[in-house]
Amino acid sequence: MRAIISVSDKTGVVEFAKGLEELGVEIVSTGGTFKKLKEAGIKVTGISEITGFPECLDGRVKTLHPKVHGGILARRDVEDHMKQLDDLDITPIDIVAINLYPFRETIMKPDVTLADAIENIDIGGPTMLRSSAKNHKDVTVVCDPGDYGEVLEQLKNGGTDGDTRYRLALKVFEHTAAYDAMISSYLREQIGAPLPDNPTFTFEKVQDLRYGENPHQKAGYYKEIKPWKGALVNAEQLHGKELSFNNINDTEGALACLKEFEKPAVVAVKHANPCGVAIGKDLYEAYIKAHDCDPVSIFGGIVACNRTVDAKTAAEMNKIFLEIVIAPDFDKDALEILEAKANIRLLKLPGIMEKAPAGTIDMKKVSGGLLIQDVDGGLFDAKNAPKPDQPATDAGGKGSSAAGKFIRNDSLLVVTDKEPEEREIDDMEIAMKVVKHTKSNGIVFVKDGATIAIGPGQTNRIWAVENGIKRTLFDMKGAVMASDAFFPFDDCVTAAAQAGVTAIIQPGGSMRDQESIDKANEMGIAMVFSGMRHFKH
Repeated sequence: MRAIISVSDKTGVVEFAKGLEELGVEIVSTGGTFKKLKEAGIKVTGISEITGFPECLDGRVKTLHPKVHGGILARRDVEDHMKQLDDLDITPIDIVAINLYPFRETIMKPDVTLADAIENIDIGGPTMLRSSAKNHKDVTVVCDPGDYGEVLEQLKNGGTDGDTRYRLALKVFEHTAAYDAMISSYLREQIGAPLPDNPTFTFEKVQDLRYGENPHQKAGYYKEIKPWKGALVNAEQLHGKELSFNNINDTEGALACLKEFEKPAVVAVKHANPCGVAIGKDLYEAYIKAHDCDPVSIFGGIVACNRTVDAKTAAEMNKIFLEIVIAPDFDKDALEILEAKANIRLLKLPGIMEKAPAGTIDMKKVSGGLLIQDVDGGLFDAKNAPKPDQPATDAGGKGSSAAGKFIRNDSLLVVTDKEPEEREIDDMEIAMKVVKHTKSNGIVFVKDGATIAIGPGQTNRIWAVENGIKRTLFDMKGAVMASDAFFPFDDCVTAAAQAGVTAIIQPGGSMRDQESIDKANEMGIAMVFSGMRHFKH
């Protein structure tokens, strides 16, 4: 019996080779693996002795030879195959232990060059792995050092069984597919290539989950090979029971919204929708304001913070049941307070405010296909906002200087006679940041730096407005309202103004924009266009 061993990750390889040697297996090896086994006192044959050809081109060509691949691919149950091996003086290879050049480890280095990355693309390794996996009926292939022990144990008992060889072959094809996907993704990143024609992605399992959205659904949690620092998958769980599918999905929604804010902010989420968002002079004030927006919905929800959680804030949090609190860090006293409850999950993510890098894509699985898009990284685009059909006028019939005016560093376009006050502009910005992460049709009301009502996920926009107004616990006088998309009719403007809203922000773009503008003028409130729609389905 002959085995070929050539590994980049040398974990356990000496022990594995010694076990094979004790079973009388002839061991063939290459390069650094050959040297390591030789130094360990293991009888090993160099690959060049088998092929009759020296390793060349700085090791780029070692195993790409008929005496290697013939020995692997020959079917033992086909008489003609075995006769050809005899005629060509090729010895069958029964065990192949290969793992690949460290491409992943190479591209993870901060100073990696394209040349370094390319040099660490393995060619011979994947070829041998795939050859062995294809012929798994006769060949035992091992790409994971974690399988060495099982293989040795079965060999001691007469040989590996068919089920084991099949499973190991499957692992190989998953491994080489992920390896190639990682290479193509990296090369695409280097040139900022557009969406791929044949997308390939590679992820590795973080954990099996108890179930999916519902108990009858199986689920798993996977991570990218090279996730950015601010990604949820990098969070460290400090306390609490295992995360569920819904926990992870809802926390991702909270995290995405939180990244919109630079000042101390708290985002509360329930079922992937914000239910309370606020900024404050410190985290405690922000939490109180976020909680008070909807003290019913926040119960059992997710809370995301962009500052270290202190004891005072932790004590407030502990007054209700929260599923998860995620923050860049927790004070020692805050941890002691929160850990008093066994079921709360505490997640620490130091890079919590780092946004997704340019080129990050968003994917949605559909039946038989996949939707891919850029991440919605913008907020305003007033230069592309539609202009009113006609100039606004003041009570005296003269053209208003407000309508058609760009404000806030040209990021917003005033379309009404009345120009919003600075405090209203501040609140409109917050409202748009929140509605961007609210399921469509989405409406958000903000007052004094905090949401006071949220109307998410309605099949028409007026229902979202009415739900927010009906459910608020606050006086809406002086509040602002944000819409994720344009108003098809002026009913939303009427309802908001009657509730006390004094300023509205919306993308604009409806054929009937002027009706909403006219209604805002009639009701004496300000309206600005942001020029950027934020549907979220």
